[in-house]
Amino acid sequence: MGTTTRRAVSLMASASLAAVIIGAARAGEEEIKVIHTYYDGVSNDLLTAGLGKTGLGSATAPGFADPLHPTAEELRRSAIYNNYRALIDPTPGGGYGTLYGPNVKPDGTVTASEGIIPGDEYIAYEQDGHGRVTMMVQVPGSFDPMNSCIVAAPSSGSRGVYGAIATAGEWGLKHGCAVAYTDKGTGTGAHDLQNNTVNLTRGERADAATAGDSANFIAPISESQRAAFTAATPNRFAFKHAHSQANVEKDWGRNVLRSIEFAFDLLNEKFHGRGMKITRRNTVVIASSVSNGGGASVRAVEQDDDHLIDGLAVAEPNVNPRYTSSFSIVQGTGAPLYAHSRPLMSYITLVNVFQGCANLAPANAGAGLNLAGSPARCADLHTKGLLASTTLADQATEAQKIINDFGILPEQNLVQPGYWFANVSQSISVTYANAYGRFSVLDNLCAYSLAANGGVPGGGPVPLAATSEAIIFGTSNGIPPTSGIALINNAATGGPKEDRGSTPNQNLDGALCLRSLATGKDAVKGTPLTGLQQAQANRINEGIEEILATGKLSRIPAIFVHGRNDGILPPNFTSRAYFGLNNVIDGSTSSLHYYEI
Repeated sequence: MGTTTRRAVSLMASASLAAVIIGAARAGEEEIKVIHTYYDGVSNDLLTAGLGKTGLGSATAPGFADPLHPTAEELRRSAIYNNYRALIDPTPGGGYGTLYGPNVKPDGTVTASEGIIPGDEYIAYEQDGHGRVTMMVQVPGSFDPMNSCIVAAPSSGSRGVYGAIATAGEWGLKHGCAVAYTDKGTGTGAHDLQNNTVNLTRGERADAATAGDSANFIAPISESQRAAFTAATPNRFAFKHAHSQANVEKDWGRNVLRSIEFAFDLLNEKFHGRGMKITRRNTVVIASSVSNGGGASVRAVEQDDDHLIDGLAVAEPNVNPRYTSSFSIVQGTGAPLYAHSRPLMSYITLVNVFQGCANLAPANAGAGLNLAGSPARCADLHTKGLLASTTLADQATEAQKIINDFGILPEQNLVQPGYWFANVSQSISVTYANAYGRFSVLDNLCAYSLAANGGVPGGGPVPLAATSEAIIFGTSNGIPPTSGIALINNAATGGPKEDRGSTPNQNLDGALCLRSLATGKDAVKGTPLTGLQQAQANRINEGIEEILATGKLSRIPAIFVHGRNDGILPPNFTSRAYFGLNNVIDGSTSSLHYYEI
């Protein structure tokens, strides 16, 4: 990686369960501090935080001796438990414990063990704009420097550094590989602006004024701005992914490469007495993960100037391929789709406008968690001229057709209502619009903000419960609604309220505002934006340009796996489109294998 300076790290031994901060040797413009913990595989471990297969599979989350003052190890255990279960089915009926899980060996043998893996864990920060990128390397006790391997496991979604422990970390640890994690500059950086508290490196809460370089994220605003903002809009939060004003996604590939370099540095320090140097020439490096982590690994391969990565294996990658008209996508006997490769902001804001109505389509009656359909959303879409139908059933069917005609597969129709109920398209639209446009939390883009609402649909902003805030590192997925913090509609009649319950039509105006900024046109009138909205749309578009993928994998062996019913990342705009672009760019040398399920 031509523009990156590798920093040699000086390490010291640490006792079991005792984390020590180790100063990094200066090799460039900054010093990296590394927190090293050895886990003995008895009371605690790398993969399960001591919970084992049984604990990870339990529906009862691990607790805290003092929920108001959780320890770093308790927060780590909570983060591993919640991140592991969020991304795989943790039930025996889904295959946990028989097809996969800590007790299942790499060859598929089911054992009676708890799957405890001893080894070393190293955590460090790198500064990246106004946020900080967390890197972590886990080295299992089974690591063999004579057969060195590294698995890169960037976090999925906006999750913290443990966000890929189930989807990529487990495979690597079981195969005796070092695992290089990164939160990609997203992660759980939750700044309570009212109380001015933030997360530290390992999740503890501290005052932002004294946290300094140990803070995961501090909103880049002045003290006077914070005071004025909280006076006008009390109890609000800023989140790292949305409000770092750095468009962190543009660096996701570089973050993955840095985590791999960090792993090389640590391995060479750890095994320097063995008389050999661990390098890219004698080490197999596989970049992996799912969703945002998968997209980050794809971008890492594209940007791998130093040829660190030997293979790529990702599922449902959030990758935004640059558009080319050189290919179309055809499924079965369907018509060719030329309008592929749309960026995330284009399709997620369309779903955000129409899904609340589409939930009510008769064909979706059996959809799981279909609990948030809105007749008022349908009626108001008709009033605004965005739906032509006059009856509720026809309006909902028309809304669903608009979504599918856009290029989103009908296989997702029975999944999407559940995602709508979970506020997925709503939260992604708000977070990514802020991130791409580098907007400040002070901007309240499209009249959205983030605050606790006491769990009451349509409830107003209230202070987040002290215990919820204390343990947020372990419970949050990094993108509100999460851990008691909700999307707030500041423009609701009678004062700010929780977004979906703020109006009968589930805040259609907010969704249309985000749609307008994504397209550069008034979402109702179809006319070009002007004034402030035009400037905001331009900023978002500039941010999107920075994150588009090139399709160039340079013959690195690669596997993509994607489900047709993916309710967030449609194949026509992500994996299928990237497969087409890669075949155009790499041509006959393409080594990308694509599988759909």
